[in-house]
Amino acid sequence: MNSLFKALNDETRRQIVELLKEKDMNAGEIAEQFNISKPSISHHLDILKRADLITSEKKGQFVEYSLNTSILEDLINWIITLTK
Repeated sequence: MNSLFKALNDETRRQIVELLKEKDMNAGEIAEQFNISKPSISHHLDILKRADLITSEKKGQFVEYSLNTSILEDLINWIITLTK
């Protein structure tokens, strides 16, 4: 759970999650949305993957990233239990 909060603590990573909410994208497509280097985007994607917020799948020469909604559902359920 700590890696999840760490991943969501960064504005760029939250924006990446928002992008992936709309559609699956490869790293190049994600990088086009930001004014930062591609290695920086890769670093953010790695942190999101380690937190299980996103998944990746090799498609041809590209790696496509998808939002892992089940981890977000788990987080919401956990937060709800704190209010009871």
